[in-house]
Formats: sequence, C-alpha cells, structure tokens
Amino acid sequence: MKKWSISLVSAVLATSLLGCNNAANTTASKMKAGTYTASAVGMNDKVVVEVEVSETEIKSIKVTSNAETPGIGGQLMDKDGKVVTTGGVSPVDLIPEEIVKHQSLKVDNVTGATITSAAIKRAVKDVIEQAGGSADAFDKEVEYEGRQDGEADVVVVGGGGAGLASAVELAANGKTVTIIEKAGEVGGDTLVCGAIYNAPDEVMQSKVEMSDAVKSTIEKALAETPVSDEHAALLAEVQAQWDAYKAAGRTDLFDSKEWYALQTWINGDKVGSLDLVKVLCYQSYAGYEWIEQLGMQFKDAVSQGAGSLWQRTHTSKMNMGTGFISVYADQIEQYSDKITLINEATATELVKDGDKVTAVKATDNHTGKEFTVTAKDGVVLATGGFSANPKMVQEYNTTGKWPDLSKIATTNRESSSQGDGITMAKNVGASLTDMDELQLLYLGNVKDGQLTKYPPRCVNGTDQVIFINKEGKRFVREDGRRDEICLGVLGQPDQMFYFLESGDGAGYKDIKDPSWRSADGFTFDYLVENEYIYYADTLEELAEKLEMNIEDLQATVDTFNQSVDIGTDEFGRTLFSSKLENGPWVATPRQACIHHTMGGVTIDTESRVLDEMGQPIMGLYAAGEITGGIHGANRLGGNAVVDTVVFGKLSADTLLADTK
Repeated sequence: MKKWSISLVSAVLATSLLGCNNAANTTASKMKAGTYTASAVGMNDKVVVEVEVSETEIKSIKVTSNAETPGIGGQLMDKDGKVVTTGGVSPVDLIPEEIVKHQSLKVDNVTGATITSAAIKRAVKDVIEQAGGSADAFDKEVEYEGRQDGEADVVVVGGGGAGLASAVELAANGKTVTIIEKAGEVGGDTLVCGAIYNAPDEVMQSKVEMSDAVKSTIEKALAETPVSDEHAALLAEVQAQWDAYKAAGRTDLFDSKEWYALQTWINGDKVGSLDLVKVLCYQSYAGYEWIEQLGMQFKDAVSQGAGSLWQRTHTSKMNMGTGFISVYADQIEQYSDKITLINEATATELVKDGDKVTAVKATDNHTGKEFTVTAKDGVVLATGGFSANPKMVQEYNTTGKWPDLSKIATTNRESSSQGDGITMAKNVGASLTDMDELQLLYLGNVKDGQLTKYPPRCVNGTDQVIFINKEGKRFVREDGRRDEICLGVLGQPDQMFYFLESGDGAGYKDIKDPSWRSADGFTFDYLVENEYIYYADTLEELAEKLEMNIEDLQATVDTFNQSVDIGTDEFGRTLFSSKLENGPWVATPRQACIHHTMGGVTIDTESRVLDEMGQPIMGLYAAGEITGGIHGANRLGGNAVVDTVVFGKLSADTLLADTK
C-alpha cells in the first residue's frame, strides 16, 4: 500500500513544541523505575496494560489483555490467526506505540475507537501514578503533519464492505485508487455485521428438505395479483419454475434467483425498484463466488438468517464481518502499488468541473486541515447510511410505521453511519430515493444496542429458538420480517425480550465446552458474568433467574412444542425443526435498534448516481447502504452484505466500462 501521510497508522508525527519527544518534564517528580500493570474499562471489558518506566520516561507499553471488538478496538485477525494491519493499526497496538514515541498521553484517539483509546491512556496514567510520577509530565501537546493534495484514477469514499469491494475490483483491472476513510481502520459497519450472505445455492439447498409450511410461503406469493407488467412477468417465471419442481417430485428446498428477487421485492412492500432488486438477487451467487475466490470462507451449509425469510443464508466461518474485511485487507496489500489508503480523514465535498465530478475534498481528523484528492476517472461513494445520525433519522421518520425513534439505540458505528455521503451527493445535484424507509433490528444487546455478545443460534438458528417477553410469553413469529418482529418488541414490557433456546436441535454445541464462543468470540463465562445471557439446567431455575412465572413459561414452551408436531402456530411461523425439551436453557436479552436506512442516493442498474432528471451525474457512482431503491420498506436479513459485494463490484465494473 502506498504511504501517503495517511493517519495515525502511517503519519509522521511532528515533534512537540514543548520539547523533544524523549524529554520528560524536569520539574515533575521522578518515577520509581520498574514494570507495572493497570487496567481501565474499554468498550467491552477491562483493557490491561503492562508498562515499563524509568525515572523520567515511559519505556514500553503492552496491552496484555482485552476484549475489544476485532478490527475496531482490538486486533483484526485473518483466517490463519495473523494480525492484519494493512487497513489500519488497532488502538491496542497503536496508542501504546504513540504514547512511547511522544512521551505524551495527549496523542489523539483512533477515530471510531475512542473508548478503547481512552481506556489505554487511563490505564497508563494509573501506572505513572503507581510509580510515584505525575501525569502532568506527560501532558504535552502533539502536533500532526498535515496531508498534501493527491490524485488517482478513482477516489473511493468509504472503506466499508462496498468501498473495499469497489477498490479491489478497480485495482485488479489496473486503476490507481485512493480510499478516503473516516475511521482509523477500514471495515465500517460491515465489520460488525452478522456476516450472513444470501444467495440461491443448488448444491447446499439440495440437502434441505422442504416442509409443507415452507411451501405455503411460495404458494402465497404466487397467488398475488400483479401490480405491474414487470411483476406479472416475474411471477410467471417463478410459477413455471415451481410447476417444474413439483412435477419432478422433488422434496429438497426450491430456490432460484427469480424467486429470491420476487421474495425480496414483495417483502420490501413493493416499494423498491424491481430492476435494482433483480441486479442484487441475480448477481448474488456470482458475487458469492467472487469473494470466495478472493479467500472468503463460508460454513458448509445454508440456514435461514434472522429476517432473511428463506434458507439461502451463507454464514462466514469467522466472527462477525472480520472474514470479509480481512480478505479485503489482504487484497489491498496485494495491490499496494495501486491502492492508497487515507485513514482518519473525513470527506466533506465533491468537486465538479463542469458537469463531471472530478475530486473530493476532505478534512484531516487530527489537524482539521483540508486537502483535495483529484479523481481522473471518477468517484465512488460508499459511505453507508445514516442510522447513527439521530437528527436525520427523526427528519425522515415520516411513514407512520415507527413511533418516535429519538431514544432508540442503533446497532451501527457512529463513525460510519452519519449520512455525510448522502449530503455530499445531494449538494452536487443527486436525487434521493426512499429516504423515509428505516429499518430496526431486534438483535441489539440491551446495554448499548450493538450486535454483540449473543449465542450463534440467535442469528442463524431461527428454527431452534423462540422469543419470549418478560412475562414468559411468545408475541411474534420468530422467522418473520424484521419490521414486524421489531414492532412486536416495541410493544412488550420495557421494549425488550429474550431469545430462548435449549440444548436440543442440530448444531447445538455444549455451552460448557471450553471452546464455546459467542457469535463475536466471547466465552460463556464472560456472557453470564456480565448478564448478556442467562443460563440454567432446568426451565424452573431459568424462570427464577428471569423473575418469570414458571407456569406461564412452561405453558409457552409446551404450546410451542405442540406446534412443532403439527407444523403450524398462532403466529404463522413456518420453520419448526426441533422441540425445546432439554437443558441447558439459555435466555439472551435483546432490544430493537435502528439498524439500516433503506433510502439514499438514487442509482441506475449500473451503480451510476442519477440527478433529479434521472440522468447520470458524470464521474459519480455509489454502492452499499448510501444508495436507495434496492431494499424498499423492509430489507431482508443477509441482503446488506450481498448489496456491498454486488454493487461494490458493479460500481467498479461500470466505471471501467465508462472510461475505456
């Protein structure tokens, strides 16, 4: 990767105006030389440091223990367990290095990992005081070298999944690319996603038996009256495929790219552009193969991810989105002669020369100084949505579907989901689509709303769990649409609920197994001790821990088990693979949080950004959550990552074709 004054990661830090880097304040009390340990609470748990000091200097700092999110506060690992630093150095490595280098606790926090950065500095301050020193001696201001203007064939704004997919495809085809990323490390919200990817897969789905309840889903969709010629044509295609499936006497799971598109569009309430939906769904498997060829690894099975509505979900072998981002980081390293990464810089403005977008203005996060990167061939916007921007959420929460969302948490990273790219595009004449379509997700933990610290089956074992409220009662179909589930959650006492699972069913792994980990890598003991999950050997014991009436909870479980026998229930659930009968019993408290904004910049089917007249803005492309028109009024679970891969790659391919 080219070195271009890119951030804390590779910026050359200027010496302090208060003296050379290694000169401590001579008026401060001396420290007792030695090695000390201290800790401070970070984003997830304690961050423990080991610090060696002399009488006047901090000699070394090492973070010896932490539970910070990989790729944000903690180290990002690849599939082989190697630390990945190409997309940015984690705070647990970078902050200690910078403190020692500048002998100052005033080094800037890593953008997007402020809490972790601050925890490390608090722990080091503790050590200084343990050693009898004064933290004031390490209170020197640190100056950062400003960025210079630059140029590339293409500027990609945003280093999340869509931006990285675009950059990699461009570099593979010979283009020079500069990525401008606000945070200290690439990844965006893709890094903290559930890592599920939808795509019809004949080989995998041949192993899944199709139940009568599941068959009813497609029969209901095919019975709908068409609302347009496009809808009628797609219905006819799927009907012909379904008729052929039945005539062949098949019992495996039916699927096709056309059925995937029809299901996605219908369950977006027919709000999205069917043409864009077809691009997403028709190219999903090709995108799956593309990222697999880059090194991405998926589990050898398909499931029905949370809110995905069909058993076509492929799940990463690695926790959360670390698999996707580590693969992209490897590609950035491979194309280091083509890709320049500028972290810790916030894009603020698109520059036009006549009718064409030709450059991006950005501000250095540390110096506050502006610089410009010229784009010879074009700009790709991939800055994500606006779910972490309460003002924008409130402005566009106008459909009447949702109540006041001003006090609802978000699952997304504040640094990644501010809607700034949408604003930049609008300022150069881009039109916006479906801005009032907001999505909540019911997987946020009840402490901070993040998609963390839950057992794996909460996301990918929809057929093996039930949702219960604080009274021990079910209230919604667990395999339903995300918006319907979230509206149900918002109507429950304290607007929360529990995933309830037992020791039954395929894929269960003993939670007492030392190798057991949550979906994002936490141990069973950690989750229990911090009340992210509740555990008991018997249902009676669990009811006591949750302060529920055991008779009500037992009746709920008994009624559900009867539904498994008959294949139907009062909520319309279709997936019933196992009864809940045997311990251990695990309850995971969750809440509904703002998760995805389906509206954004208007694009055509080739990822070109369109103006108010429906014409492409020359030199401007967009991909990922920044765009509107794809997911309609409800995004299916597992479609967001598909969006980043399919449209990220497509934006690059279109730009390549447009600039031949």
